[in-house]
This record gives sequence, structure tokens and C-alpha cells, in this order.
Amino acid sequence: GAFQKKGHSARVLSPEEAEKLAKDQVLVSEFKQLKLEKEAQKNWDLFYKRNSTNFFKDRHWTTREFQELKACREFADQKLTILEAGCGVGNCLFPLLEEDKNIFAYACDFSPRAVEYVKKNALYSTERCKVFQCDLTKDDLLDNIPADSVDVVTLIFVLSAIHPDKMHLVLRNIYKVLKPGKCVLFRDYGLYDHAMLRFKSGSKLGENFYVRQDGTRSYFFTEEFLSQLFKAEGYEQVVNEYVQRETVNRKEDLRVPRVFLQSKFQKP
Repeated sequence: GAFQKKGHSARVLSPEEAEKLAKDQVLVSEFKQLKLEKEAQKNWDLFYKRNSTNFFKDRHWTTREFQELKACREFADQKLTILEAGCGVGNCLFPLLEEDKNIFAYACDFSPRAVEYVKKNALYSTERCKVFQCDLTKDDLLDNIPADSVDVVTLIFVLSAIHPDKMHLVLRNIYKVLKPGKCVLFRDYGLYDHAMLRFKSGSKLGENFYVRQDGTRSYFFTEEFLSQLFKAEGYEQVVNEYVQRETVNRKEDLRVPRVFLQSKFQKP
């Protein structure tokens, strides 16, 4: 079973968890941090080489969680233009295109290999989507997407993989292609998620920022940090809250706390 609650209070740690995090203060060396930054694309490419299209499940929950995809239409069959920033191998993109025939999607990813997987998918059609490789921190989205042309941008489990110092560059880039009055739909790892508590010592890069064994990185967001990040780039906050889930394995009596941040920010 699982339960889910939404709200503005961060998850409360158990004494054991708090002690573990308090002890883990040693940061990865600056040399290794620079190497990880330099090799970020290579590490994600290798991730997709190892896992092909099998790692992430297709995200059929997207339209359930983000009613916005229906709500932002002015009339029922209105054609929407969306951008999936950080599309991976299309686990979110293809369920969406299947469920909603009136969507044209732009989709981009950091990893050239992930983009190739999207193009090889049987559901891929250039009439319904345009997929391209892009480093959102430095490649201008305007090279592939007209200014002020997108109705909805999805940013789902993407920003956490980017160095916190460069996150604002992603939001600035997206801002240029989003229509005024339209939204970025955000979902990503929240502070004290189970994944954060599982890192072994020696994995810490900075506050709430860690490296996995495969060299890919993950940041865990607080509501305040995300809010400041978006507002500094000119967005208005519509919704910004923690989603806390507890997955219970009764057979093994295991409780796994998952924490995400689910948010919506609008371009004025």
C-alpha cells in the first residue's frame, strides 16, 4: 500500500536519519567535482547505453497529476504545443502523445543517445513532435523553437541532475519560448527523499547535492529554494508544494518515504 499527502511542511527525519545526515559532511574533492561537471553528458550517455529504454517506467501518471494539460485549453479540441525539457527516452512524451491527439511536442535531452532512442520509437512522428539534443544550460532553445510559442513546459526529474549554480540558466532559456500567461509544470526530488538518505558517505557534492556511483548527480529541493530560483527569473508562483508518499512493503515491514516537489510557475 501507499499513502500520499501534499503540503508545505518538509518531511520530519527520524533521530537515526538526522544523525546519519549530520555525520556526513565531507564533500567530494574540487578536482573530482570539476571532472563530474565536465563529464556530465558522457555519464548520462553511458547511463542510457547501459539501461537502454528499460530503466524508467512509462509515466502514465502525468496527465493525472497535471490536470493543467487539460485545464490550459480554452476549448476542448484546442491544439497545444508543449515542450518536454529533458525528455530522456520518451517515457513521459509517448504516453502523452497517445492519450492526447491534439498535442504537438518539442522534446530535448542532454544525452545524444537518449534522443536517438526517442527517434527510433515506433510512436515517433515528425508531424507530432520535434526532438533534438540540447544542453539546457547553454544551447539556446530559440534555435529550435520559436519565441513565445509554447503552451506548457514540463520539467520532470530534470533540474535535479544539473549543478545548482546553473539551474537558473535552464529557467531563463525556457522562459524565452513559453507564451505569456502559460506555465512550467515541475516535479522533482524533494528534501529528505529516501534516495537522499541512501547515499553512502563520500557522495556529497554540496548542500542537498550528491553523486551516484555511475557519476550522474542528484539535487534534493526545498520549497524555498525552488521558489526563489523561479522568481529570480521572472516567473510567478502558482503552486509549489511537497508531495510525500510512504510506500509500505507489509511482507518485509519496510516503509520507504518518498518526497517530491510538485509545482507550477507561470510566465506573466
